[in-house]
Amino acid sequence: MKIGVPKETVDGEHRVALVPEVVGKLSGGENGVEVVVERGAGAGALIPDAQYEEAGARMVDDPAGVFEADVVVKVATPTADEIGRLRSDGVLIGFLAPLTGGEAIGAIAASGATSFAMEAIPRISRAQSMDALSSQANIAGYRAALMGAMEMGRYYPMLMTAAGTIRPATVLVLGAGVAGLQAIATARRLGAVVQGFDVRAAVKEQVESLGAKFLEFDLGGDLEGAGGYARELTPEQQARQQELMAEAIGKVDVVITTAAVPGRRAPVLVTERAVELMKPGSVIIDLAAESGGNCELTEPGQTVVRHDVKILGPLNVPSTMAEHASQLYARNIQSLLGLMISDEGQLSLDFDDEVIAGACITRDGEIVHEGARAAAEAAATTSS
Repeated sequence: MKIGVPKETVDGEHRVALVPEVVGKLSGGENGVEVVVERGAGAGALIPDAQYEEAGARMVDDPAGVFEADVVVKVATPTADEIGRLRSDGVLIGFLAPLTGGEAIGAIAASGATSFAMEAIPRISRAQSMDALSSQANIAGYRAALMGAMEMGRYYPMLMTAAGTIRPATVLVLGAGVAGLQAIATARRLGAVVQGFDVRAAVKEQVESLGAKFLEFDLGGDLEGAGGYARELTPEQQARQQELMAEAIGKVDVVITTAAVPGRRAPVLVTERAVELMKPGSVIIDLAAESGGNCELTEPGQTVVRHDVKILGPLNVPSTMAEHASQLYARNIQSLLGLMISDEGQLSLDFDDEVIAGACITRDGEIVHEGARAAAEAAATTSS
């Protein structure tokens, strides 16, 4: 059996799907697994080709030599050219955007390849080691707290000096999922006074365990949805939330937003009115920029100043820490491959396994994931 690792070609993507540590574990022993890596695949994550060779990988110059593998592992959704290289009897694993990338999913199905999306792995205890969304969100939350500290132009911690006392910065983190909790923890370590907000009442204890205050609004009961995500609010709840949120936002120095609803536009939590209430020099880090942004004034991929407030809409934040992001992602991939490779080193897909079945997007020329099928049908309707 052969596993292929291509060089990522999407602009700004510096991660790589497998790192030498994992390559060594997959290709070690007598199970017959061969790992083929395109030269330069790890360069963006500061991993030289020599380390892959030392780990037992075979390096190739032509990406065609990678895509002829039984299993191709990627980070970003494949381009049209890459999809065209897939074997009809091959397997593709990566971030495939099944709920929003309908056109690519349709093309992957047409190729005949069996594909698995890391976003679609069921959020169950047995699959925690495969949860790439969490491993990458952890990095994004950490990075967001640092961005806030760098961009604000004021101290995070309280300082008592001969020249007087500097009060600590106040940070508000909206959304207490993996990214939000890491942002809270990092901002606290930097000395800021931190508040956390989430519509899910269950996360209050987690926020407070990190030394932050949990900001509570009465929006009508617990709003946790399927899979541990926050469910979408009604228009009335959204309006009430925005009103209460604006008042709270006006009192802080840094706002970090992380709220997302899978397959939908990110909810607007920070209105223009809320930005107007913030002090000059305040900062908003919008980690939801890729899905439209939690701030009404966010421009995805840009840093803008509105009402004397700096608003950052960073994209693909985990890729800015490509070395560690790749290490974590590669371990997620390794855990998933552990369910797919037999003791004899052969590909063995058990579709009775809820992880394998849940993560599968395309199979035998069909889109088997319900959400992905709807996205592909919508994309086909739009294009026609």
